Amino acid sequence: MALATAEQEGMRDAGGIEAAVAQLSARFAERCSISRSVREHHGHTTTLLGNQLPDAVVFAHSTQEVSEIVKICAANRTPIIPFGTGTSLEGHVNAPAGGVCIDLSQMDDVVHVFPEDLNCVVQPGITRTKLNEYLRDTGLFFPIDPGADASLGGMTATRASGTNAVRYGTMKDNVLALTAVMPDGSIVHTGSRAKKSSAGYDLTRLLVGSEGTLAIITEITLRLQGIPEAISGGVCPFPDVESACNAVIVTIQSGIPVARIELLDTLQVKACNAYSKLDLEEKPTLFLEFHGTKAGVGEQADMFGEIARDFGGGPFEWTDKAEDRSRLWQARHDAYWACLGLRPGAKSVTTDVCVPISRLAECVEATRADIAETGLVAPLVGHVGDGNFHCSILVDPNDEREIAAAHAFIERLNWRAIEMEGTCTGEHGVGQGKMKYLQREHGDALDVMRAIKRAIDPLNIMNPGKIIPM
Repeated sequence: MALATAEQEGMRDAGGIEAAVAQLSARFAERCSISRSVREHHGHTTTLLGNQLPDAVVFAHSTQEVSEIVKICAANRTPIIPFGTGTSLEGHVNAPAGGVCIDLSQMDDVVHVFPEDLNCVVQPGITRTKLNEYLRDTGLFFPIDPGADASLGGMTATRASGTNAVRYGTMKDNVLALTAVMPDGSIVHTGSRAKKSSAGYDLTRLLVGSEGTLAIITEITLRLQGIPEAISGGVCPFPDVESACNAVIVTIQSGIPVARIELLDTLQVKACNAYSKLDLEEKPTLFLEFHGTKAGVGEQADMFGEIARDFGGGPFEWTDKAEDRSRLWQARHDAYWACLGLRPGAKSVTTDVCVPISRLAECVEATRADIAETGLVAPLVGHVGDGNFHCSILVDPNDEREIAAAHAFIERLNWRAIEMEGTCTGEHGVGQGKMKYLQREHGDALDVMRAIKRAIDPLNIMNPGKIIPM
């Protein structure tokens, strides 16, 4: 097994791992796998980072079982890597020092729904799509939609957001309480179903976004929303990206309660037309959606149409037909796969940043100029209502110069966002891929994070080699 650094060599105790795997195999039988193909799947990464395999994968069925696994690993100083669906983008599920991967995908029940309180309790392995299918007859839905059909546990661990974040917030705004297994195997409950609390440290927010480095999340209490009476959506082309971004800024500043507002640059529109069989004008385009009453969504659409015209956009074509909206948003969610069609055989390296909304147009334009100067093929798409955008860089995985150029571009993009008082990642998380940017972004606060990690996980067994260099 290739290990990335000497530091990670220090995280690996081969004898302890061997003992832990033997004990787990005896306890969990066929649910503890050492098959290479299973281990490769659980070390899967959708970036240019190499696949780093765990020594074993254990499929857990309950909080108590997760506690048992963690206690065995802790006793043997064995690294632990939690796994949901494997859709993360920054090497979160890699095992740089080997160890045991705990697969939570079979913990996928809806434990309880409290419709009167607009919340529910779920296990971490359930995906957002399955949860919303379960909720359909209640008149409620869970709004956070990162595009990929990710597990709710993974979304919580990475503090995910997505297309609806401009109206409904991110995971940190929608997680009320957690059950989690700590590094010594103890089980803790954070928060409550009450809408607010002033009782003690906010441990729920500490664990949301901790990427498995502090604890393993085994139950989540989520805030739900009522399904809107009416939903309308549409597309609006613009003469250039700057005009589209400025229209977004004015829309948000005007207080229009837009639910989704997504930017696709010309190359991304071309890719979506080909992959999703659309016939959009190949210009920078905004996809929008409005939620509310029938009169309200019409009024919101009209107000946006006026703003778009002021910036040379249009025509703004919108519809309240569910099938038309579904086709449009499915195309947006398939943007990753559509990109691959632009350059068959290439690998897509996706990265994201987020900046204050007032700096959005400036950051996007500088990024597009950088892409043009570098000569990379890199469509741009973003949840621009909250200043977040993504670049999918298409590279030949066998061309070292292209890979080096992609890495250099990603580095410049991250520094650019941080210098604009933004962040190196709006929703992908840190994992392995973004670790080197945290010192500049957080400064001395990184030492505070490191102190928290040491206090909670003194053996450094919880997803080591992620977020914070120890």
